[in-house]
Amino acid sequence: MKNKFFSKIFWLFILFLLLPFKGNTEQFEFKVSEIEILNNGNLFKGLNRGIIETDNGVIIEANNFVYDKLLNILNANGEVRVNDTINKYNIFSDKITYKKNEEIIFTTGNSKAIDNNQKIIKADNFTYNKKLDILNAKKNVFVQDGINNYELTSEEITYNRKEEELFSSGKTDAIIDSKYNFEGENILFLIKSKQLSSKNKTKIKDSNSQIYFLDEFFYLINEGILKGKNIIAISNHGLPKSDKAFFSEAIINFKNNNFTAKDPKIEIHNDAFGNKENNPRIYGVSSTGNNNRTKINKAIFTSCKKDDSCPPWSIKADQIEHDKSKRQINYKNAFLNIYDIPILYFPKFFHPDPSVERQSGLLKPALNNSNLLGSSLTIPYFKVISESKDFTFSPTWFDNKILMAQNEYRQSNEKSEFIADFGFVNGYKSSLSKKKNNLSHLFANLDLDLNLKNFDSSKLTMSIEQVSNDTYLKIFDAHITKSTLRPDNFDILNNKIKLSLDHEKYTFEAGMESYENLQLENSDRYQYILPYYNYSTILDNQFFNSTIGFKSSGTNNLNNTNDLKTNIINDISFNWQSYISNLGFLNNYSFDVKNLNSLGKKNSEYKSSPQVEFVSIFTANSSIPLIKEEKNYTNYLTPKASLKINPSDMKNYSTSDKKINVGNIFSNNRLGVEDTFEAGKSLTLGIDYKRENNDLEKINNYFEFKLATVYRDKIEEHIPKTSTLNKKNSNLFGSISNNFSDQFKLNYNFAIDNDLNKFEYNDFNATLSINNLVTTFNFIEENGVIGDTNAFENSISYTFDENNYLSFKTRRNRKLNLTEYYDLVYEYKNDCLTAGIKYKKSYYQDRDLKPTENLLFTLTLFPLTTYEYVADELLEN
Repeated sequence: MKNKFFSKIFWLFILFLLLPFKGNTEQFEFKVSEIEILNNGNLFKGLNRGIIETDNGVIIEANNFVYDKLLNILNANGEVRVNDTINKYNIFSDKITYKKNEEIIFTTGNSKAIDNNQKIIKADNFTYNKKLDILNAKKNVFVQDGINNYELTSEEITYNRKEEELFSSGKTDAIIDSKYNFEGENILFLIKSKQLSSKNKTKIKDSNSQIYFLDEFFYLINEGILKGKNIIAISNHGLPKSDKAFFSEAIINFKNNNFTAKDPKIEIHNDAFGNKENNPRIYGVSSTGNNNRTKINKAIFTSCKKDDSCPPWSIKADQIEHDKSKRQINYKNAFLNIYDIPILYFPKFFHPDPSVERQSGLLKPALNNSNLLGSSLTIPYFKVISESKDFTFSPTWFDNKILMAQNEYRQSNEKSEFIADFGFVNGYKSSLSKKKNNLSHLFANLDLDLNLKNFDSSKLTMSIEQVSNDTYLKIFDAHITKSTLRPDNFDILNNKIKLSLDHEKYTFEAGMESYENLQLENSDRYQYILPYYNYSTILDNQFFNSTIGFKSSGTNNLNNTNDLKTNIINDISFNWQSYISNLGFLNNYSFDVKNLNSLGKKNSEYKSSPQVEFVSIFTANSSIPLIKEEKNYTNYLTPKASLKINPSDMKNYSTSDKKINVGNIFSNNRLGVEDTFEAGKSLTLGIDYKRENNDLEKINNYFEFKLATVYRDKIEEHIPKTSTLNKKNSNLFGSISNNFSDQFKLNYNFAIDNDLNKFEYNDFNATLSINNLVTTFNFIEENGVIGDTNAFENSISYTFDENNYLSFKTRRNRKLNLTEYYDLVYEYKNDCLTAGIKYKKSYYQDRDLKPTENLLFTLTLFPLTTYEYVADELLEN
């Protein structure tokens, strides 16, 4: 009986241990599978995970519990989950401490809180005040609200659920609507009213590379309105063309880009007008704007470099408006100021904004004045016809009743480029005829990509150059558009059509050309080359260590009205690879064969009946490069020799003007003729010496000396006499280059006759630099058979400082004992303004153009305009 009693007690105890323990401590109810009760029932330890429910709706689940009944504090750790059923909060953490008397929960490690609105807060540690319903999160805090579309990160954030406020302490990032990133400190977020604010410096970045820096801000999220103080707005942040705007106060609507601002200061990127030294900017008293327009009141604009002084030029206006749709900047009641002195008044005018590459509208005007044409005003207008076409109309009004109209048409297609420059002048009176004439010009060019399948490239080019008056280009030089079509040489006009084909194995070119020399009489001024062709290819590049090349060319050349020469030239060349002999000589050989098929009419070189000729020449070149190393210098000495043998005659070029110097004397075709080879046997001997500095910082410092001459077995009458290569012993040609000092540089080319007693050619060029003074001398003299020239040219420039310059140039023809011109120029120059006084005296005369002596005043306001004024002519015609 006794045993049965103890047996029942034992099994009841086992059953008690197996059932969940429910301890009622009035405030806590434990539901755990294993518990220890210590300290006379005042300390409870729960093991093997369990749940605790409180009398105020808090449910805590964890792996382990420790509850101190005397302090009324619960500690839980291990995958802790807290569910506040009253405040609708779920908190997760590695460890918590729940102070029941204060109703405060502390969490430690991997803490996350989720409320009933799916707002998620993550941090290392939480402090949750259940009574006040306030959650404080610290370290690596992250808040995400998917419903209201915002994210916050900070080191500390306090969330007051009753007031629906989030407040961060320290550095904070807030991403609103996935578009705007707020980076600042101590940011207050009012969730109900959707307001974000801070009294600290903040950076705001949007999705369009726009950045704002503010000392303080207030942002209405729903309305997208930002209010701030001391704002810096940067567009295209991090990109090459980035602009800045400063406002003391502003209200900005992010949704429609409307804004109102005080004290605007807009700084445009430096190279907006093509000069990186500029600081273009607009300052004003107030500003308003939207997606289409920005207006700045009581504004001033300049592109000059920023410094403490007033800008060299500026435009002050009652209002400056930026029309973004038209991409124009408009000015109302504007004054052009030079160093704060009003110069010109414009009631209204506009120009394209810096972003414009192609837009219809007025371009930069130009003012000019000359003694020949008087004062003038040019106002160009640019018209965009389509994406691939545009047109520029540039009328110029002269005060002597001359009207000039220039036009430029451009068209760019996928496989073609066309540009035409044509103009008309009405009312020009020639100084010779004293009659009014109408003048015109036409320049045009077409580049067409033929895109032929069998060629790497295939292009057709056509160009036209025409003027109605021989001196037109010189008279209207300052007024003709400086386009790529304008001839470089005002005395020669060139018209052509050319076909160019590049193949993997050959190149081919063919076309027609005409030249008009405006200095000659009408009957002899034209030269026609129609047609012509050039063909070249490599036949073999491994023929006994040589390369075999083939060229063929043909021309039909009509000159001086009735001088006709027609030829077809075929060339085969054998060029052996260079090699170094056992004695150290560098050798190479070439053998050339030329077939000339010719026909002439009233031509001194070609006969009137068809001629077929074959000529050949053998060339052997040899040199021995010698090097001597010193401590600070390296010396190079290279003796050279070239042997030429031509068993055939050559065409008669005895009267041709061909010049020889040490730069071309060793060339294969040193005479520069295509239809013949240099006659006879010749031996060219020369020596090159060069001394270089071994210091890498002075690598460009050197001294160089060259000498060369030509010997032949007999006189060759058909070789150009001016070359002196027709003699048994030619002139001795030489050059000296000295670049060893930064203060003095010298280049001297000379030729001494074969008796070594007379210099027939001297070309002396020297530059001397002493502090701010730089002077150059250029002297050229030709005597004997080489020519009859003697001229001296000198230029001097002095730099007073970084803004003030003085220069002087002159050229004197010593043969005629005549000074050709004097140019004396003083300039003041900075990044946006150039002002100068120029004295020019010219003795040059060409029909309408007569010797002049002028005093000119020039002013350039970059990028606005250039003005040149010529005072009354000082030299009577």
